[in-house]
Amino acid sequence: MKIFLCISSFQILAMFRRGLFYNFLAIYLCHFMGLSVTATTLFATLPMIVNVLAQRYLWGILSDRYQKRRSLIIWGEVLAGIGTILLWYIHRIPEAGIAAGWVVIWGLTVIEVFWSMSNIGWSALISDLYDSGDRSGVMGRLESLGGVGRIVGVLSGGLLYDKMGHAYEGWGFYDGALFWVSGVVMFVSLIPMLFVPEGGIKNKSCEFNAAKDAGPKSTLIFYIFTIAMGFIHFGRNSVVVTLPQYLSLESGLNLSALALSHVVNIRSLGLIITGMFTGYLCRELGDRPMLAVSSFLGGVALLLLAVFDNISAICVSSFLMGFTEVIIMAASYELASVYIPAHRRGELFSVFNAALFLSWGVSGTLITGPVTDGLIRYGRPALFAYQASFLASALIMLAGVGILLYLFRHEHRQHRLPQA
Repeated sequence: MKIFLCISSFQILAMFRRGLFYNFLAIYLCHFMGLSVTATTLFATLPMIVNVLAQRYLWGILSDRYQKRRSLIIWGEVLAGIGTILLWYIHRIPEAGIAAGWVVIWGLTVIEVFWSMSNIGWSALISDLYDSGDRSGVMGRLESLGGVGRIVGVLSGGLLYDKMGHAYEGWGFYDGALFWVSGVVMFVSLIPMLFVPEGGIKNKSCEFNAAKDAGPKSTLIFYIFTIAMGFIHFGRNSVVVTLPQYLSLESGLNLSALALSHVVNIRSLGLIITGMFTGYLCRELGDRPMLAVSSFLGGVALLLLAVFDNISAICVSSFLMGFTEVIIMAASYELASVYIPAHRRGELFSVFNAALFLSWGVSGTLITGPVTDGLIRYGRPALFAYQASFLASALIMLAGVGILLYLFRHEHRQHRLPQA
């Protein structure tokens, strides 16, 4: 219980910081700095590419060699916190808005090298500390509690973005409040991690879990599973950057920063509710069926965005995305932890994480950004252009569901892999 309390405290603060900073950064870069829709997606794309490469070829290898998990998290957060605060000062140097926007993008790319330390350490640590079969429940509860932090973070970001309506839109970034709060929260989040075991299979408290996971593995099955999750993550996360822009369109709903935070938090509400019983559902119904069904419903949520442009449908879609997100994250993590041998967790979790981390940026750069910008250049209304990009995202996500169903059917026939 003490360990879970500490890691959940870290999760709450981490999600608070992400909700505070990233939900409004796309609007800042597009509407305040003047970057195109596709260019704004690069604030997630370029950092995530660096993150994945650093996890795979640097921190994952070091994590497996020295079996250090907590140390990576602590150092990653400290260095990223310092970098975030420095980035505010540096991005104020250029006089041109577009140039300052590119400074933010490239600055976050450098900072992501340090955040990748924390990301791989976190993934491996949970598998080290918890037994197979319990991890989906643990991840569900962590996602649920993280949703609480995200709600507070998004609300705080909405208030700080324009100084509660008393300043210009973008004030929170340009005057530094959002950079400073985000950096300080990273430092504070390290306090509970000081009371968590180091992790690693050499740690006595983790030996039992490593032994139970030491059965024969099929790396081919793991890679097929990762490809399926890539499609699913790319579909659902391709709208992360463009959705706030869509909701704040003057020709559309034209939501204020505070109203936008409420819509975004409906997703967090769905995440919180589902996280409370995700572990029970996965144990009773199975991780594989729950992952397939929740991924399909996630595709339905994107279809709602593509078809309807009223606030009611968007709220339903937002709730459904949060409702399915926690199950997708928990069930896929549980299955990945079964497919991955304990002694290769640092290496192969970096591959598994790549499907998720790249989707936060690359999917927007390759899917929603070009579709939206392309249709606008051809004279179609902006509202239609954004909705067309949401439709493309839904189809990609449903393609991932198809790959999952094929894989699970193959597993059922072979009867060779352990059940999760």
